Amino acid sequence: MTTTMANQMHEEEQNEGPTPEQARRGRRTAFLLFALGFGPMIVATIMFYTGWLNPAGHTNNGALLQPVASVSTLNLETTSGTPLAERFGPDKTDPDWLMIVAAGQCGSQCEELLYLARQVNIALGKNANRVSRAAVLGSVPSDLQARWSSEYSSMERLVPAEGAQPNWPSGINPEAEPRILLVDPFGNVMMHYGSEHTGKEMLEDLKHLLKLSQIG
Repeated sequence: MTTTMANQMHEEEQNEGPTPEQARRGRRTAFLLFALGFGPMIVATIMFYTGWLNPAGHTNNGALLQPVASVSTLNLETTSGTPLAERFGPDKTDPDWLMIVAAGQCGSQCEELLYLARQVNIALGKNANRVSRAAVLGSVPSDLQARWSSEYSSMERLVPAEGAQPNWPSGINPEAEPRILLVDPFGNVMMHYGSEHTGKEMLEDLKHLLKLSQIG
């Protein structure tokens, strides 16, 4: 084999894959894209829980879940069978915040929370499309069922995953007390609300979180 042919084969072997410098550059680019897309969301979560760099001294009105629970542990899916958890995570494009109204038998207190979630969502104005609404209801009275399409058409119905029961975070028992659960775009169930909270309080929390998540 001539020296020229050996050199050509060596060059071809080198060209089969990226150089170490190209690989490092690719990793830096990937990290930068991740930081630009999800860095503000991570910072928002840290700031909300700790008050770090928060000159207004804002404290949350809702009840914080400590520790937070993953939405995947709730065992919920859409009526078409898609796991709810598939909507969240750093690999998703523009995932929403989500308010989930959870109740056993949907009586007056449950419907108050359905109404509260709807009105708070509307009151977010230009940010309303960043928050979705859903409901997990054990049973719905016939009169509410008849009004659902006209009053709550934008509120998705969720059901327990096939062969499973909802697994609510510690301290949450929708059968005994209806609650609104707040899920962040990473799929963390981070806060909950009940009839003891006003729409103004919930709106204040959401506005604060949405503002923080736009940092950068």
